[in-house]
Amino acid sequence: MPPEKNSDELSFPDRMLAVVRKFAPDVERLDKVLRLSGGASQETWSLIAMRGGAPERMILRRAPAGVPVVEKISLETEAALMQAAERAGVPSPHVYYVIGPQDDFGRGFFMSHVEGEALGRKIVRDEIFAAIRPRLAYQAGEILARIHAVDPAKLPDLPRISPAEEVATMFETYRRLSAPRPVFELAFRWLRERMPPTDAKPRLVHGDFRNGNMLITPQGVSAVLDWELAHIGDPMRDLGWICTAAWRFSVIDKPVGGFGQREDLMAGYEAAGGAKVDPQVLRFWETLGSLRWGVMCIGMGSRALQSDRPVEMSMIARRTSENEIDLMRLLAPRGE
Repeated sequence: MPPEKNSDELSFPDRMLAVVRKFAPDVERLDKVLRLSGGASQETWSLIAMRGGAPERMILRRAPAGVPVVEKISLETEAALMQAAERAGVPSPHVYYVIGPQDDFGRGFFMSHVEGEALGRKIVRDEIFAAIRPRLAYQAGEILARIHAVDPAKLPDLPRISPAEEVATMFETYRRLSAPRPVFELAFRWLRERMPPTDAKPRLVHGDFRNGNMLITPQGVSAVLDWELAHIGDPMRDLGWICTAAWRFSVIDKPVGGFGQREDLMAGYEAAGGAKVDPQVLRFWETLGSLRWGVMCIGMGSRALQSDRPVEMSMIARRTSENEIDLMRLLAPRGE
């Protein structure tokens, strides 16, 4: 009998199989092990585990061993949030296993593969989604109510961000990277004058809940993705972000993700147990969302000057002007 190989001698798929067998010991082999996204930090892999001759698709999110990673929250925390969300009834991939130091396979987690479309421009236009589009805003509201019902005390430590802190941080970034822009200056002043009530109970906030970070099928939302910006804060932030014009994919008359109306989002949220939504607070967070995306676009322009791949960053930077138009619509007087 040949001696067992140590982990340094095994190929990457063999090392992956060794970890998979820790939570699925009946897996015979792995097929079609493919990396789905590049980057020097987190990796996403697709694989097919053969169990009893039947294929089962899985996804691996991983930070390679020995590679420094700048994370807003750790992959271990992201996995814990997905598990908490699934328990709360949020459509989510099932986390099978969180990789530990004993696995000698970097850091990350294995999860189930979920069918669905994530490309926003397809979701708002393709005929296959025509029947479900009118119901997506209500579903999004229901899902957000379930996310916000998760008890923060039962979660790993997360950043805590208040509206005032977020506005102040954004303003510092904007002034550091850009000359004054009249529309942005007006928007910052408008936000400072309309801060939401401070008695709002801080809740789990997804942080990037929008069209493009959900998987959609013809039956509805099949999974919520990308928890990297999760924190504890005002839950209305999530409702405002999905209404931000940047995530409508040019379907400007459907403010919720380019597929629905605010009234349906609010109705779904309240029907699923969320707090009653104040339209003025929602407007605050939608305005802050447009301003946030504008500041992010400015940041892309700054990064492009130092990058060896400046074209795509410069293209995003050019969208700063779109946010100025969006902000002018939001800031127009409405009988205040």
